Amino acid sequence: MPFENKRGNKGLSFTQMGIEDNNMRNGRGLSDQWADSVVVRPRTTERSITVHKRLVLGFAISILTLIIVTVIAVLLSIRFEECAGESSSRAGNGSNAKFNGSRDGNGNHKDEETQPWRHHRLPASLRPRHYDLRLAVYMDNFTFSGEVNIEFECVYTTKFIVLHMDGLELEKVAVYSDNKKPGVMRIHRQFHYPANQVYVIALHRELKPMRTYKVNITFEAQIENELLGFFRSSYMLHGERRYMAVTQFSPTHARKAFPCFDEPVYKATFRVILRHDASYLSLSNMPVEASISDDDGWVTNHFARTPRMSTYYLAWAVCNFTYRETITDSGVVVRLYARPNAVQSGAGDYALHITKRLLQFYEDYFKVKYSLPKLDLLAVPKHPYAAMENWGLSVFVEQKILLDPEVSSFSYQMELTMVVVHEICHQWFGDLVTPVWWEDVWLKEGFAHFFEYVGTDFLFPKWNMEKQRFLTDVLHEVMLLDGLASSHPISQEVYEAVDIDRVFDWIAYKKDYLMTHMYSNAARDDLWNKLTEAMQNEGKDINIKEVMDHWTLQMGYPVVTISKNDSLDHSVTVTQEHFIYDQDAKIRDPDLFNKSFQWQIPLTLATGNSTHRSPEAIIWLSNKTETHKVGRMDEDTWLLGNINQTGYFRVNYDLHNWRLLIEQLMTNPEIISVGNRAGLIDDVFNLARAGYLPQNVPLQIICYLPQEREFLPWHAASRSLYQLDKLLDRTEDYNLFSDFVLKQVASKYHKMGWPSALTDGSILQTSYQIEELQREVIMLACSFGNKQCHRQAVSLISDWISSNKNRIPPNVRDIVYCTGVSLMDEDVWEFIWMKFHSSTAISEKKVLLEALTCSDNGFLLNRLLNLSLSSDLVPDQDVIDVIIHVGRNPHGRQLAWRYFREKWDVLNSRYGEALFMNSKLISGVTEFLNTETELNELKEFIQISGGGAGPAFARAVEIVEANVRWHSLHERQFFQWLRKSPNG
Repeated sequence: MPFENKRGNKGLSFTQMGIEDNNMRNGRGLSDQWADSVVVRPRTTERSITVHKRLVLGFAISILTLIIVTVIAVLLSIRFEECAGESSSRAGNGSNAKFNGSRDGNGNHKDEETQPWRHHRLPASLRPRHYDLRLAVYMDNFTFSGEVNIEFECVYTTKFIVLHMDGLELEKVAVYSDNKKPGVMRIHRQFHYPANQVYVIALHRELKPMRTYKVNITFEAQIENELLGFFRSSYMLHGERRYMAVTQFSPTHARKAFPCFDEPVYKATFRVILRHDASYLSLSNMPVEASISDDDGWVTNHFARTPRMSTYYLAWAVCNFTYRETITDSGVVVRLYARPNAVQSGAGDYALHITKRLLQFYEDYFKVKYSLPKLDLLAVPKHPYAAMENWGLSVFVEQKILLDPEVSSFSYQMELTMVVVHEICHQWFGDLVTPVWWEDVWLKEGFAHFFEYVGTDFLFPKWNMEKQRFLTDVLHEVMLLDGLASSHPISQEVYEAVDIDRVFDWIAYKKDYLMTHMYSNAARDDLWNKLTEAMQNEGKDINIKEVMDHWTLQMGYPVVTISKNDSLDHSVTVTQEHFIYDQDAKIRDPDLFNKSFQWQIPLTLATGNSTHRSPEAIIWLSNKTETHKVGRMDEDTWLLGNINQTGYFRVNYDLHNWRLLIEQLMTNPEIISVGNRAGLIDDVFNLARAGYLPQNVPLQIICYLPQEREFLPWHAASRSLYQLDKLLDRTEDYNLFSDFVLKQVASKYHKMGWPSALTDGSILQTSYQIEELQREVIMLACSFGNKQCHRQAVSLISDWISSNKNRIPPNVRDIVYCTGVSLMDEDVWEFIWMKFHSSTAISEKKVLLEALTCSDNGFLLNRLLNLSLSSDLVPDQDVIDVIIHVGRNPHGRQLAWRYFREKWDVLNSRYGEALFMNSKLISGVTEFLNTETELNELKEFIQISGGGAGPAFARAVEIVEANVRWHSLHERQFFQWLRKSPNG
């Protein structure tokens, strides 16, 4: 819509020379359930990465590290959907892609010259060098006006300047030459092409290669109440609503704030000038060079010139925040900005402290200095993601950076720590070195996600993040998603802007990769070349690309089956096949699944018996089926593959070997490592779910849990049991299952008891491993109906209500709150609702809100759903969590499913462009549906709604189909075993 001109003389201009009028219209195309496992993750600090001297082992370890980290990212598939359309525009990709948008560097630009705006990628003809960007921000009416001056170089002869632009109202446009004959260039025509979010300037005469030009554009837009581009947010301070505005440009939303070359390959420098009411402060990627106060009560901040970077890392904010700061040993100024009351309470001190340590750690680890003079951490009330790693100005949603040690649980602290570690790592992997195009975004996300564990291990070595929690919280979870037929390769082609959110995947390695591509872009093959070069320097002639392409360019992962042979030569037969939950998919889509998926697999293998386990050996599996000799074996010797779960694949065995492994766990589990015990549990449940094993095998294996003293196997078991719980919680025989689980939990629950009330207000406990195991067992006990657990939770809630003093230990507050709300009367729900509004601690508010979804009262659940969407009582980013958590409650499942469908238009308009949030909502609401009726309702809804979020809905249908299929094929066998089992 056109803006009312309320700006008077506050507008900004670089130049008045020859700017042509353009009356174009703007073209605006208008945390886990309390019973889920703790989200945590885990490395002993190593200051360098080296290649082993032994050929096979060195190669295997390098590959395994890469494989694990690479495929991890599929977990965020909430963000990486299947390709929704096919391209007709790309003309190759080669190494010359750095400045030609991944197109053929030999001059095939002529095809795109006819109508270059119709292509999904910008034409390769122009390359930006520098942006001067001036903005005047009007917080009184949530609008802004701007002027951008873009200096660019012509690479190929062209008459067209094609820029990204979305939702802006352009006022004036001028193009002029910077060369021997400077002056205004005549514009033939100009227009917006909304299908590809571009603005086209057609000139009378051609732009010539090797020359530089400038385009000057003035524009206006709204500061939207959305979550992308330049958007606004609000918060309460002393009973008054305050507003702030901040940017979120990744992956394709810088174009909502200013016209630009909005693709990652087009790196340039930026100089930003922000003008606004002096009652606000402003931030950007670089420090303020000059600040000029005007007589009219406005201030103009001139920010220093940035290094070369992609548009989606540019950032700014206008707010009333205050800050605390610290300085690293190398002189980097680190500040944390937040609401004044949050800063005053010290809620940001923890994040500020670990950020300082992390900057110093990464500088030492990578041997590359942090490139900017400052790093600001900005805590905002709402944001589409947990955080965004803008260079020099990282933005976090408040829940992921503010911590009150007196009320925050250990799991909250751990999750917050890993978010900060991830984003700080991006200051090197992503900001300093950026993928050429979004199909290789996993190059930055892989490094950052892997270093969540390395960095957290550096901060808190006793947490044992890299060695243990990585397995259950990353590897196991991503394999759950990557086993779907709707999965995709790690590296996948991306053509349109709407496809980009689906590809955020991850991997990385090695300092020299950073040094080579500093301030530039890198593609997948650049990484493989660096790894191959490192191997060759060690005298190893190994082509890493050849090996890794099997893992990055094929979807899914293999299941390796190991079987003893009857012969006397101590040999085993090893086979590999594509693991998939829906075996029928191979029949339905033979073109996709029968193309001989095959991987090069470094399989570690050991044998053992009741008292001894052999040293591991390595088998390099390259074919579908191979026979290998192993050490001496007899009838009682078991085989164990994928030692410590260092490989990205599942392992299956013949039933006799499974029986031997179960017997070993029952008699002396510690003969098998902690990682392998957790891995066996995860593998056996998922193999049974997919039909590779009978349903009783996973139930038999967890009968050893009363003897398990370590957290990790319990964590793996609880994740698998909650998956089963959501399938069974509405069946007639559900009590058979819950009673079976409780019998495995009872002895450990009675032995560990409950944590004592806090004595020192600190969550930094040295016995965190014991606390986490205790929490896991209490969660299982209360979730599945242990009467003693229920009585304790009710007692703690009652004490809080009667004394108005909360003595519930933070580490179990979510369990206690939810159990109390589900068992007690409506007054308790109202009490928790009141506490949610009065609490100022971000972590406590989150736990209280989730507890409200645990009620078995449909009226209260419906009230909560309506209040969350139609009022300001629940923050925007929490609305989705409310709907999902109501759906996780068996008493609210149908209510949430109906509410989701009825409010879809409202939800889709609010979150539709924030595809990560939209996917999270769709998967969260539908993953618990498991009847034929619900499946038909889902398919009908998709058809009626037009399937706007197609990939997310496709995956939802597959998951619900799998749920229905499990009931049809396996439910009867499952309950039959429980009826017969002595443990059942």
